[in-house]
Amino acid sequence: MTASQVRRDGGHIAYEVQGEGPLVVLSHGMGENRASFRHLVPLLVAAGHRVASVDVRGHGESSAGWPTYAPAEVGADLLAVVRQIDAGPAVLVGSSSSAAAVVFAATDAPDLVAGIVQIGAFVGQKMNPLIRLAQTVVLRSPRLFGMFHNTLFPVHRPADDAAYRRSMVANLREPGRMAAVRGVIAPVEPHWTDRAVAVEQPVLVLMGAKDPDFPDPGAEARAARRLFRTAEARMIEESGHYPHADRPQRTADELLGFLAVCASA
Repeated sequence: MTASQVRRDGGHIAYEVQGEGPLVVLSHGMGENRASFRHLVPLLVAAGHRVASVDVRGHGESSAGWPTYAPAEVGADLLAVVRQIDAGPAVLVGSSSSAAAVVFAATDAPDLVAGIVQIGAFVGQKMNPLIRLAQTVVLRSPRLFGMFHNTLFPVHRPADDAAYRRSMVANLREPGRMAAVRGVIAPVEPHWTDRAVAVEQPVLVLMGAKDPDFPDPGAEARAARRLFRTAEARMIEESGHYPHADRPQRTADELLGFLAVCASA
């Protein structure tokens, strides 16, 4: 499907919209692109939702070379997509690095955000030390990033996983793409955890029970939940860092229950 674009200071953000109904906006993690949600989108559309999957700045078909990739700016990009579609308020779903961005969006424009979902959020607990070491090596090489990405599916993986990864790595070989990968996880203040208490909308924290990024994924999910005024934390069993990819139906079930809560809030 051909991507739409929204102009921002410094470039453009690519996204595609499918379905009709209440709006859900999906934002992927570092190094990926909107096709990360290729197995989740049809399930949400079939359940009666309009779904916008976004290429984070510097990734996919969005332009590269941005002056900053801070989560506050990624959150502002998501809000720009909601405004352009003109179908808000929306529920924003952020995976991995984008889990920080949805917090900023919710607090910056609460009228446009009905609720937020964090998938695989990094709270600041200790990351698996082997993963941390791997990141320092792979964040400058598309090929090595692809190999690292492969390790984040410890139990299940989509049938088309290898093809998706080849496409992802090819995209990362374009000029400026690896700088964006490093940029979206670069330390920046304020941290999203400082903003969490200001979120007034419903919050759902989802975590793969086998997520190799964390020594204790359950503890990480609970730590995220405690930061918000009102939040639920749910574990996706037999899932790694990308539940929407390796357990899409299970993830959709959790999301649809949460979307119903947001609609009635």
